Amino acid sequence: MHLENRQEKRFLLSYCVRILCLYGISISIHGSNNQLQIHQRKSVANHSFANDQLVVRRSSLPPLRRGIRMESSSAGKCALSNGKTEIHYPGIRDINIFFDDLEAANSPSKDDDSLLHGGNLTSMSEEGSRLDAEGEVLSAPDKSKTNGLFFNDGKCRIDYILVYRKSSPQFEKREVFERNIRAEGLHMEKESSITNSDIIFVKLHAPWDVLGKYAEQMNVRMPFRRKIYYLHRRYKFMSRMEKQLSRFRGWLPKKPMRLDKETIPDLEENDCYTAPFSQQRIHHFIINNKDTFFNNATRSRIVHHILQRVKYEEGKNKIGLNRLLTNCTYEAAFPLHEGSYRSKNSIKTHGAENHRHLLFEYWASWRVWYKYQPLDLVRRYFGEKIGLYFAWLGWYTGMLFPAAIIGLFVFLYGMFTLDNCQVSREICQATNVTMCPLCDKYCPFMTLSDSCVYAKVTHLFDNGATVFFAVFMAVWATVFLEFWKRRRAVIAYDWDLIDWEEEEEEIRPQFEAKYSKKERINPVSGKPEPYQAFTDKCSRLIVSASGIFFMICIVIAAVFGIVIYRVVTVSTFAAFKWALIRNNSQVATTGTAVCINFCIIMLLNVLYEKVALILTNLEQPRTESEWENSFTLKMFLFQFVNLNSSTFYIAFFLGRFTGRPGAYLRLINRWRLEECHPSGCLIDLCMQMGIIMVLKQTWNNFMELGYPLIQNWWTRRRLRQEYGPQVKANFPQWEKDYNLQPINPYGLFEEYLEMILQFGFTTIFVAAFPLAPLLALLNNIIEIRIDAYKFITQWRRPLASRAKDIGIWYGILEGIGILSVITNAFVIAVTSDFIPRLVYAYKYGPCAGQGQAGEKCMVGYVNASLSVFLVTDFENRSDSTLSGLSGPKYCRYRDYRDPPHASEPYAYTLQFWHVLAARLAFIIVFEHLVFCIKNLISYLIPDLPKDLRDRMRREKYLIQEMMYEAELERVQKEKKERKKNEKYQNNEWP
Repeated sequence: MHLENRQEKRFLLSYCVRILCLYGISISIHGSNNQLQIHQRKSVANHSFANDQLVVRRSSLPPLRRGIRMESSSAGKCALSNGKTEIHYPGIRDINIFFDDLEAANSPSKDDDSLLHGGNLTSMSEEGSRLDAEGEVLSAPDKSKTNGLFFNDGKCRIDYILVYRKSSPQFEKREVFERNIRAEGLHMEKESSITNSDIIFVKLHAPWDVLGKYAEQMNVRMPFRRKIYYLHRRYKFMSRMEKQLSRFRGWLPKKPMRLDKETIPDLEENDCYTAPFSQQRIHHFIINNKDTFFNNATRSRIVHHILQRVKYEEGKNKIGLNRLLTNCTYEAAFPLHEGSYRSKNSIKTHGAENHRHLLFEYWASWRVWYKYQPLDLVRRYFGEKIGLYFAWLGWYTGMLFPAAIIGLFVFLYGMFTLDNCQVSREICQATNVTMCPLCDKYCPFMTLSDSCVYAKVTHLFDNGATVFFAVFMAVWATVFLEFWKRRRAVIAYDWDLIDWEEEEEEIRPQFEAKYSKKERINPVSGKPEPYQAFTDKCSRLIVSASGIFFMICIVIAAVFGIVIYRVVTVSTFAAFKWALIRNNSQVATTGTAVCINFCIIMLLNVLYEKVALILTNLEQPRTESEWENSFTLKMFLFQFVNLNSSTFYIAFFLGRFTGRPGAYLRLINRWRLEECHPSGCLIDLCMQMGIIMVLKQTWNNFMELGYPLIQNWWTRRRLRQEYGPQVKANFPQWEKDYNLQPINPYGLFEEYLEMILQFGFTTIFVAAFPLAPLLALLNNIIEIRIDAYKFITQWRRPLASRAKDIGIWYGILEGIGILSVITNAFVIAVTSDFIPRLVYAYKYGPCAGQGQAGEKCMVGYVNASLSVFLVTDFENRSDSTLSGLSGPKYCRYRDYRDPPHASEPYAYTLQFWHVLAARLAFIIVFEHLVFCIKNLISYLIPDLPKDLRDRMRREKYLIQEMMYEAELERVQKEKKERKKNEKYQNNEWP
């Protein structure tokens, strides 16, 4: 109803109410379909707080302190009892007017918080209103009964918490929003914080009828019949293999990595067929208890769904909880954890207190680091989206086991064959081979045998098994992704995500505000919606792409700065006072450059997040999923380039464009570019990957767990200092959860990004660092428990949301898999010495033309890979010319060039061109071969397992049969009851 003169009607209505209540008049207006109820309350000073309970439905006006309840009714009557007057008034429907005995009718609206004192409860539930109408006084709730998880009556479970401050100026929006929440049928209670009276907690409960109504609208799948399992046909060969495997397993511990089934509760929905909930077919579903039929995660998801569609102001776009959180009307919104995660009693003897306690003991505890994750329980507690993340992380960690073992074998193979390596033996024995200086100043001539240690370390990573491991990792990445699709399909089937489709998303408020003047009809909903012109969209995308390019240029500039640092500090370390650093100047330069590069990476990460937010908001994505995908792609590009740019420089550019002695290429015509160590550039790449990988993962683990721990510890310390050491024990659950850290505003973005970048490190340069999968495996074993501990103990409980897969991250993983093939081909061909050694063995070595490539065929390789330079041909600017007066006459350097006395001094030899051709041929053959294997594996491995496909078909058939049988049973039962009633009526009235 629209009130044209609100002040006049309020005054008239209040006057009528007072007169009727004064004389105890009861008026009944028959034939009316609308009803007006007026509940009169005494002054606040004459009533206890527990008796001030209010029910509001279908509200549209901001409340004061007394409620006039107007709702539709089939028959009208007026009654007066216990100081309460009910007036049935025609023509008025769905209006809420609130006022106080002591206030004028035209008083401005305020929050209904004057009844709230620290720790006192103000109930706004229908149950409380009914008790108030019967004249009952609510007693203080039993702590053991409520435990901070229920309303004051101890029966209504808290499904959601809203938090706001009384000092917030947005009280009008909040009042309208809360009144409309009650109009949707949700029960509400308010309570002030124990530690801060300005903070108000709004507790929400969804009754059965509301849950059933919205569960049907949201197509929530619920169990209705037990599953009937069947054994599919086994072939004789497979049965024999299983018998042999069972005998072998008899010698091993019985499934040491699996959790005991007795410790995990029986999750009925996993053993039942499910169907979208329907109130008309409610008799089909297994409902043992209406209070537990919908689990806590589903209840909070339904309540959140309602809150996202409740209006807080007049207007088409004034709707939803997210907007109220954005404009600080509410400070926080979250579902509650299920009690404490710790217990005084042992879980083995007394059982788990709740699901949170169970997850802490059997998932987040370090004692079960080797156990499988209880994914079904994780999904039940946190929802499918978080459950899928941990399922993917567990699958990725499990798939890292073979990669880590093979990588460790490659490393151990290098160790065992170190003494038999002809190349490293020749380098260690080359005491009479003088190498040219590595820098202009302070770098002395050095013998080749000085790099003996580096040659041996290089052999650990660059040996005959490197190529095999690179091919294995490329195939491994494909197998990992293909089998994850199969694993995801099984999880989607078990979690009822196969047929689930995301509902039509709401348009972002920023998009609506920007393009509200232009509208067009949505082809799906058929409703008008804001429209962004194609030219505007293209221009914004171009500006955003330019911003991305500019940020990538900043990364390249940072890498250029690192290059200058390396060039300048080589000479500095070469003139250092300490002999250890002076003799290992190049390693010291590489190590410090990597550490500085890591610091720059971490600083730029902060900048990238802000730039990605600005560019994504500039694009004006239409929906939240489009915004999330755009932001994710930008952040991944920034982080990937930032993390790997220096690695790409070391792998493919370091020492490749330095020139030769006497004709060096110089930076700004001043600094000589850095050269590789005499033993090769692979040792620099190994150091880069090892240091970055270890430091990055250590820093991420600290920020993920250490930062929330410090924040929560500081909060507890402050509360203990202000209120005493026992204050936390008296906190209700909503206050404990409010003091925890809020979940990342980008959801699981940080967790996925960390693992995807690690996957890139594990696959892209794995040919240069075979231990990368092992480091990733060790980190992920810790990562799973850190994330679990963080979700259970340090963060507020996130909203349970559904998802079918890991989203855009799967496409990024496929892109990394393709890039890894290319980079590993170039690392083997360009960075390592595999191809030059192969060419020498088959073309120039002692076994040339014999088709052999053993260690005996590598005799003389070091001498063949070094060119000769005349010291007197050094540039005038080089200080090495002075050394030539008293030093050696000739020096050697890594290249394939003619000697200084040849017809064309320092020209490339024929061996150089043979090596270059072999490198190009290897890259082409390697890439085509690996891509063919990847595509073949992708084709041979179906996305859906055959047994799962059969189970899905059988389930569809059985569901149809069961539905038909249940409907037939219901009809027959109704028919029997009808006949029985007719017979009874005939017997009663002869």
